[in-house]
Amino acid sequence: MSERIGLYGGSFNPIHHGHLITARSVAEQLGMAQVVFLPSGTPPHKPAGALIEGQHRAAMVKLAIAGEALFEFSDFDLVRSGASYTIQTVEHFQRRLGGEVALAWIIGADSLAELTTWYRVAELVEACRIVTATRPGWDRPDLAGLRSHLNAEQVERLREDILDTPRIDISATDIRSRVAAGRSIRFLVPEPVREYIAAHRLYAGPALENDAGADRR
Repeated sequence: MSERIGLYGGSFNPIHHGHLITARSVAEQLGMAQVVFLPSGTPPHKPAGALIEGQHRAAMVKLAIAGEALFEFSDFDLVRSGASYTIQTVEHFQRRLGGEVALAWIIGADSLAELTTWYRVAELVEACRIVTATRPGWDRPDLAGLRSHLNAEQVERLREDILDTPRIDISATDIRSRVAAGRSIRFLVPEPVREYIAAHRLYAGPALENDAGADRR
């Protein structure tokens, strides 16, 4: 059996306990050997200035996963030029890890119905497994709209790879707003991340734009 590796891309602006719990739940359900966290560089659909500097987001991810053998960090999307297209990231890891590794890309429920807007989405669905992390009680959408870009078999694979993960109502948008308002974010993020945010006075101004939806395509 091929070793299974999960790729978890996102703004991580900042990373929080919801991200970490979701990643562990998906890894355990699918028997993954590792989950690689990939902070996004230049998301194709976000305006300039919507994210804090990549060096800060990278540092917070490293602090959050330190000492956890299941989790790994990659700066691939941060250091390359141009927009962060998922298919290109997957192709990079295919070349790097070889054909004996089965790759899965982890997305949130809000991204599933938006896959038709992703770059080379039909190739992406063939290149790796797309795993959607949802919470119990989430209403699964009608995926018929995806058939404008994907065939019936591909849509069914996406449906089968919708996983229930723990309900963790934490959002990066709320965390940034709390920091800007001078409110505590203790217990919402790992303590080293909270200390880093305080030490570097991140998010101390007006809260940045909402993170709803996919942050890379």
